[in-house]
Amino acid sequence: VQLQASGGGLVQAGGSLRLSCAASRRIFSSHVMGWFRQAPGKEREFVATIRWGTGRQYSADSVKGRFTISRDSAKNTVYLQMNSLKSEDTALYFCADSVRGALYSGRSFDHWGQGTLVTVSS
Repeated sequence: VQLQASGGGLVQAGGSLRLSCAASRRIFSSHVMGWFRQAPGKEREFVATIRWGTGRQYSADSVKGRFTISRDSAKNTVYLQMNSLKSEDTALYFCADSVRGALYSGRSFDHWGQGTLVTVSS
């Protein structure tokens, strides 16, 4: 499956952005889709995941209450709504697909999008 991420950009602190990630084919209910990010000079980190079948969501403590992951099964698309953005949210955001249903570790994700850059100015 190919994943195409979009929606990044430059936003002021406190602002909002919505990222989208469209899959090239149907995502099966056993899969987990998620978002990870990598800031300059830092390692990639988990942001949020969603079980495709049930819609149950998981998110990092650093984004809880600000970011919401959702999906549109008919469009094979996962979204990340980001509100109250902070400068520390600046990073390259990647969407990913886990065939095995992994939730948190990027190493267990099988397919990755190309990344979309989010820059938050303070």
